Amino acid sequence: MKIYLDLCCFNRPYDDQSFLSIHIETQAKLGIQDLIEEEKGIYLIWSFMMDYENASNPDSFVSREISYWRNKASIIVNKNESIIKQAEKLFAAGFGKKDSIHIASAIDAGAGFFITVDKGIINKRDKVNGLRICSPVDFISILEEKNYEK
Repeated sequence: MKIYLDLCCFNRPYDDQSFLSIHIETQAKLGIQDLIEEEKGIYLIWSFMMDYENASNPDSFVSREISYWRNKASIIVNKNESIIKQAEKLFAAGFGKKDSIHIASAIDAGAGFFITVDKGIINKRDKVNGLRICSPVDFISILEEKNYEK
């Protein structure tokens, strides 16, 4: 199963954990990372947009910690014309420019899931065909329903 976690997900553990919803999302995201590291059949997709955004992080510690996951990715997506065209369509459908490129990269790599904590993306998920967009908590619930971890 190929998944794409956007940079919001990777940054979640560094957000204010005093909010219960953020803490729960963090724990779910960390659980997903564990599944990736344990080679449980979940394959991480990384993109050129992840590199770009992560390099812009003013906190060098957080940026280095997130960069670790680039090396764990099974698929690295480079910029190509197909992604740009798909991103233009997503932007026209109401997604932000960077979000459009992330989603288009996930589609280009054949991801089954695009995982994010960005409510704006989640609220527009019905505008994307062929890619399930969900939160880390929802993804864990889906796995448990399928008894994936057993």
